[in-house]
Amino acid sequence: MFGKRTSFGGNTPAAPEPRKSAPAAPRPERTESYKAPESPVNRGRSDEVVDVRSPADAQRDKDYFQTKSAIFNALIDSIDLSQLATMDQMAAREEIRDIVAEIIALKSIVMSISEQEDLLEDICNDVLGYGPLEPLLARDDIADIMVNGSQKCYIEVGGKVKLTNVRFRDDAHLMNVCQRIVSQVGRRVDESSPICDARLPDGSRVNVIAPPLSIDGATLTIRKFKKDKLTLGQLVKYGSISPEGAEVLRILGRVRANVLISGGTGSGKTTLLNCLTAFIEKDERVITCEDSAELQLQQPHVVRLETRPPNLEGEGEITMRDLVRNCLRMRPERIIVGEVRGPEAFDLLQAMNTGHDGSMGTLHANSPREALSRLESMITMGGYSLPSRTIREMIVSSIDVIVQAARLRDGSRRITHISEVLGMEGEVIVTQDVFMYDILGEDGSGNLLGRHRSTGITKPQFTERARYFNEEANLVEALEKSNTEQRELLDS
Repeated sequence: MFGKRTSFGGNTPAAPEPRKSAPAAPRPERTESYKAPESPVNRGRSDEVVDVRSPADAQRDKDYFQTKSAIFNALIDSIDLSQLATMDQMAAREEIRDIVAEIIALKSIVMSISEQEDLLEDICNDVLGYGPLEPLLARDDIADIMVNGSQKCYIEVGGKVKLTNVRFRDDAHLMNVCQRIVSQVGRRVDESSPICDARLPDGSRVNVIAPPLSIDGATLTIRKFKKDKLTLGQLVKYGSISPEGAEVLRILGRVRANVLISGGTGSGKTTLLNCLTAFIEKDERVITCEDSAELQLQQPHVVRLETRPPNLEGEGEITMRDLVRNCLRMRPERIIVGEVRGPEAFDLLQAMNTGHDGSMGTLHANSPREALSRLESMITMGGYSLPSRTIREMIVSSIDVIVQAARLRDGSRRITHISEVLGMEGEVIVTQDVFMYDILGEDGSGNLLGRHRSTGITKPQFTERARYFNEEANLVEALEKSNTEQRELLDS
């Protein structure tokens, strides 16, 4: 089909000497399974993902990579990549598998059937997908993939970071994969533009930083999203929030409260924002603004906007503030900002205060009080010469509720506060906690024990909104059910 399939013998790089004297020793379980070989180090801990290869295993892997490299180079010389790009994924894979099998036969490379299948899959992934990352991306239990140069790859599973045996052929192989990822969303990464934010087709967030800024080779970080979108019910199942707390969050999404979700890196802010947007009415026009489009709204009337970095001449940049300001001309009913991190905070507050009730956003902060301080700081850094009191009054009139998410030291993620913004006393913004998470201790396995509870406030300030949407009774019931102190008094 490609016109060059008979040129394997003389025009390809020399393959490593075929191992004819004896059949290749079967290699231990390949890296894609992420299980280290059985050893005293990891016996009984099959869930651990660590690199404990013996020197013999490492040598066999080295031989495998040399063989794979020679076959891969022969394949590239033998096919027309432009024609391959026009084929659908399955047909292209079959064509590559046929050619690779032919190369192996012509070069008389001795491989077991399982080794040949592994090699065929690896090469297909290299040509058509994301190379060694493909099996990691296929696993739904991995939250983060962190590639530190071509020879080290870490993953986060269950809140814990673990080293894998996944590695790339060399730094050029890693850079090719990075460029393939970012080019899908019209971006580029190279020496002239070494930092890039991008996303995968499923919305997973990608960051690449390339040499010379990254000294030990390109660094690739992928924040994976689950294929099955999390719901509030699943957050209850995982213990991130109690059923009563989930009911309060449902009501907040339903009654068009202006919500700010605060939390540290990896605390689950975007996941929680996705959960809250599930309660937006289907007839509302929603506009989202993000640096990398990752929100997954289910409503039919959603407009998704994404920022754009400057080109090589430093021109053409579209900032988050540009998007938020443009939103106001698009007749939105709700504006959702993926992450507030700069002067766009001012425009978002203005939108919340001018008829766009139910708008939401996330920002990085360790507590609800810090979230308000950060909001004020971002507005000030935007060059607005407004008095502090004026900024605080704007915050008070715009933000109804702050939801705090946290990643605890045992790796679990919890919603620790639901706090409402009440008003001003003098120069100070007054807030009150409606719902909290108390840490009570830890069990024998080092997992933290705690409980969600209401603070005893059964009629918070947003009860007015709940009454307007006929949710007041549900709100009061949820808060009373979760009032543990009152229950303990009644029980005694």
